[in-house]
Amino acid sequence: MDKALGNATRLSLESTVRLRSGAAMPVLGFGVYQARGDDCKNAVKTALQAGYRHIDSAQAYHNETLVGAGIADSGVPRSQVFITTKFMPGHSVPTEDEVYDHLVKSTRRFTPSTPKPPDGYLDLLLIHAPRPNEEARAVHWKALARAQKEGWARDIGVSNFGVKHLRALPEPLPAINQIELHPWCQQRDIVKYCQDKGIVVQAYCPIVRADPNRLGDPTVVKIAEKHGKEVPQVLIRWSLQKGYVPLPKSVTPSRIKSNMDVFDFELDAEDMAALDSLDEGAKGACSWNPVDTP
Repeated sequence: MDKALGNATRLSLESTVRLRSGAAMPVLGFGVYQARGDDCKNAVKTALQAGYRHIDSAQAYHNETLVGAGIADSGVPRSQVFITTKFMPGHSVPTEDEVYDHLVKSTRRFTPSTPKPPDGYLDLLLIHAPRPNEEARAVHWKALARAQKEGWARDIGVSNFGVKHLRALPEPLPAINQIELHPWCQQRDIVKYCQDKGIVVQAYCPIVRADPNRLGDPTVVKIAEKHGKEVPQVLIRWSLQKGYVPLPKSVTPSRIKSNMDVFDFELDAEDMAALDSLDEGAKGACSWNPVDTP
């Protein structure tokens, strides 16, 4: 692990965590959920020019091509950008080849000038959700493992997987589990399992989709005022100090930049305990959270 993720005093925008392949993933990502059209392309461009180097997309977001265009417009070389996308399962059991073909299409969307993999590549491929059942999950995973073996998916992982889903997956062990994480939804059993197994935890919705009720919580407001910071910055910092890789999302240039301004302060033990005490379990989720899928 570079500039150890768990060592808060050493964290910076350049900090990374090592994945199973040996690849370095930046500890702060940039999410593009629901970003569309020029808003998406310009947000990615702004984020990269501001210093982000980790972009998180998905087939279900319908913006992979826009992300690719934003990367191209940013002037930042593709080799310096860590790109994640996610395969979205359907409601039936596919064949391995069907899943594989969807993965190939995603790679082409990010780099449309590239004829086909393995000439192009993705840094991280995830299964977006554990639906519809165990048989399908095994097929999805085999297709991702095949892409990794061929070398154009550098690391593979999952999203929204509960402990039972992780335990049932065939080898190899996932590099990542991306789940909803913030002080009101801490999913501690999943986090513990992942950390025990060396699975890196990514935190989506780290700023609770800017829910005014959450952002106005007196506990968080008090901590933000104590450090002279904004509430979203405190929430992102909490994720980082928990050892997670947060993926804040915005299309507003000022917010994109402020969300990365989280490396010049540190939450103390009292702050962390106060934030930890806000956990509401599953009911604290602010989004789709299918970790209990059968």
